[in-house]
Amino acid sequence: MQGFPRFTPVAEHGLLVEFGERIEAAIHDRVLALDAGLAADPCPGLAETVPAFASLMIRFDPLATDHAAVETHARGLLTRPLAARQTTPRDVRVCYDADLAPDLAEVARASGLSPEEVIAAHLAGRYEVFMYGFAPGYAYLAGVPDVLQMPRKPTAVRGVPAGSVLIAGPQCLVSTLTMPTGWWIIGRSPTRILTEDPARPFLFDVGDPVRFRRISRAEFGAA
Repeated sequence: MQGFPRFTPVAEHGLLVEFGERIEAAIHDRVLALDAGLAADPCPGLAETVPAFASLMIRFDPLATDHAAVETHARGLLTRPLAARQTTPRDVRVCYDADLAPDLAEVARASGLSPEEVIAAHLAGRYEVFMYGFAPGYAYLAGVPDVLQMPRKPTAVRGVPAGSVLIAGPQCLVSTLTMPTGWWIIGRSPTRILTEDPARPFLFDVGDPVRFRRISRAEFGAA
């Protein structure tokens, strides 16, 4: 893409590497490639990397290196071939019963589908974790089918339960805390995203594929 990658210093300890301006698989693949490259071959002073939809933040120790050296190292990594990726989807169970999916009927009306067709379309989506943000374990998944893509609500709804399956635009997520949201609530999942394992606090890694699996209300209640 013309003009990218773009390298921008952030304070004295960060470098933002941008690969584009859209939520797009090819752009995100480049983010993941640089993230994996830095994990395998870190530059001196590397503190952490934070992948997002179309960019990677590289945070470093300014006493050990500087922006120019980090950029040179990153540019060298970008010439390497893409590494193999996780291909087996991680399953997320979801119940679409009406009381757990208060916006399902409205999404159906707006899309011109029946509620069952909305559910089928959601289950057929090919999802991938593009980034974490906003709250612990909030994995932003790309891959919502075009027919289900709706703008966010004009006003957020308070007290949305943890485990709610939400969509807005091309994104989907499973909430991990009770909090407000302006996204559309189309189901609820008993799958635990927060693992309570310090070594792996979240169920997914950025770049993991995710698959939704429908369950009954009885299965939801028993989970």
